[in-house]
Amino acid sequence: MKNRMTRRSLLQTLCGATALGSLGAMPSLAGSNEFVWMTWENLAKDDYLAKLLAASPIDLRKNFIGTDDEQFAKLRAGGASSVDLITPGLDKVEFYVESGLLQPVDLDRVPNAAALYDTFRNTPLGKKNGETYGVPFYWGINPIVYRADLMDGEPDWSVFFEGDKHAGKLAMRDYALEGIMIAAMYLGIPQDRMFHMDDAELGEVKKALIAQKKKLRTYWNSISDLTNLFASGEVVCAFSWVPPYHELRARGLEMGMALPEAGVIGWCDTVAVPAGVEGQKLEVAHDLINYLLGPVYGEKLAYGGPYATSTSLIRDQLPLDQQEKIFVKDLSIMDTFVWKQNPPRYNEWVALWNEVKAS
Repeated sequence: MKNRMTRRSLLQTLCGATALGSLGAMPSLAGSNEFVWMTWENLAKDDYLAKLLAASPIDLRKNFIGTDDEQFAKLRAGGASSVDLITPGLDKVEFYVESGLLQPVDLDRVPNAAALYDTFRNTPLGKKNGETYGVPFYWGINPIVYRADLMDGEPDWSVFFEGDKHAGKLAMRDYALEGIMIAAMYLGIPQDRMFHMDDAELGEVKKALIAQKKKLRTYWNSISDLTNLFASGEVVCAFSWVPPYHELRARGLEMGMALPEAGVIGWCDTVAVPAGVEGQKLEVAHDLINYLLGPVYGEKLAYGGPYATSTSLIRDQLPLDQQEKIFVKDLSIMDTFVWKQNPPRYNEWVALWNEVKAS
């Protein structure tokens, strides 16, 4: 092999069957043909990708995003012509497909996709007309994280809407979908209605969110900023991603994580290929997707995130405490999540959210 990695050798690498030093390289994409992955910063750490790039060097450039909506807007504004792989939420893929921004992923060229958990293999999301446009990639939950040393007992969603004890020391993510979902769960709107709320129900949600705003310290966008607010005590409780819980515990702070009985938001992001990618770049895109679903990357993410990938390839090799940390010890937990979906009236949800923030 010279200047090229065969499909067989790549699969052997990802399954640990061949030493890295014996492998050739994937097609070089130097200069103006560099390969661009638009993704979250926490997914593309150098050490996560080091083994792939060392064995099969590609000129990988990372284009980081702050929200899925931002990613969609960039592609729709013409960015798809300069991006080779993106990371849309599973619930958002249909927006990209309807706008003609994606091409189907050939799962025959992604062998590790055969190990997808049933939840992700069988979901209708990310697919159209029997073809897969967004391959489930990694997943988790967004819980309530709190300073256990500064709160009495474990909170639920009501902490963000009722009482004044912690007013001014609460935080919510600045994201319409999740913010409105939380208000709906607090109000007791059934899950089968949550993404199809009528005007009256959305009106009740809006009232609850306007009342909530008065109790908040901030709407957060950066998880590092939220982590710092927790560390300083400026925020004692927040709707959060999981990492601040682990990071601050490692610093010695007494942190808690709450999974409210009313519902916990489950999420899954995908990897998807923009419509214009072809030739060698398309080959690299499929190889990179395969690596991201494989055991080498999966182990890195399990400890570094800590997050779980959507395949079972690394699960049984992880100690039980690490399995529990990334929610794969008992896979039935997936059945308890309120999985994010795409509301048919999402534009109205966004408008409602902006009105709340402006109130």
